[in-house]
Amino acid sequence: MKKITLSIIAVLAFGFTNAQGVKFGVKAGVNFANVGGDAEDTKTLVGFQVGGFAEIKLTEKFAIQPELLYSAQGAKNEDSFGGETYKYDTKLDYLNVPVMAKYFITEAFSVEAGPQIGFLLSAKEDGEDFKDYAKSIDFGLNFGAGYDFTENLSAGVRYNLGLSNINDGEGSDDYKVNNSVFSLSVGYKF
Repeated sequence: MKKITLSIIAVLAFGFTNAQGVKFGVKAGVNFANVGGDAEDTKTLVGFQVGGFAEIKLTEKFAIQPELLYSAQGAKNEDSFGGETYKYDTKLDYLNVPVMAKYFITEAFSVEAGPQIGFLLSAKEDGEDFKDYAKSIDFGLNFGAGYDFTENLSAGVRYNLGLSNINDGEGSDDYKVNNSVFSLSVGYKF
């Protein structure tokens, strides 16, 4: 299923290479990730993202931007047992595929929104693998803004609201957990 989905996205992204107004680029940034839902006592975990994108200008004001990003997400946790407090990190690594609709308010400033599908690559809690207890696919909705400093150099801010319950352990229907990621990035268009 993953290979089919990624193949479809690649065909869509690169199928526009003969169209005018298509620019490819790379981007990297910092993630401020957490989890929401029924999870309690979690704090922001700082991670990163890196990947590529294609900006497909449909009109002067509107563009579609599919992306392929490696994203380090998760949360810092704190639990109390028997009067003692335990702190540990939950680290979730995803291959995220957002498809953003961008509207250019000015020539340089844009706002964006769009869906995202994430494929779980690894899941570790305090260094121990727990991938069997996390769902392998995550769906989310992104909102953000970007600014083009030059024709090639840009910066962006984005919030990803996780729509899926990523908990796949026992009682997952009663204990729902979703991703929540705020990111800052810089990009370079070719």
